[in-house]
Amino acid sequence: QVQLVESGGGLVQAGGSLRLSCTASGSIFRIDIMGWYRQAPGNKRELVAGITGGGRTNYADSVKGRFTISRDNAKNTVYLQMNSLKPEDTAAYYCNLIRGLSNYWGRGTQVTVSS
Repeated sequence: QVQLVESGGGLVQAGGSLRLSCTASGSIFRIDIMGWYRQAPGNKRELVAGITGGGRTNYADSVKGRFTISRDNAKNTVYLQMNSLKPEDTAAYYCNLIRGLSNYWGRGTQVTVSS
């Protein structure tokens, strides 16, 4: 069983930056695919960014060029650097880890961007 704990959310003005962190309770491995999702009230949860153990990344079109996902296996942590934040980025952000057929989620951290 893997537990994921997110941190780094908060309130920021439009144009500002935040860095989210997600730390796993145990080791993360090269086979793990990790990602960040977000969900705004009334909306479905959507993928923001993902990263493989080899460092391959993918991003939602809405965040390309503004967000960067990275991981540090030695620290069991994945990060999401968010720059040029917009009010439409306001959501609860969730960390996700896929290991084989298992799928783990954190409890989320709130990001609010004021205009």
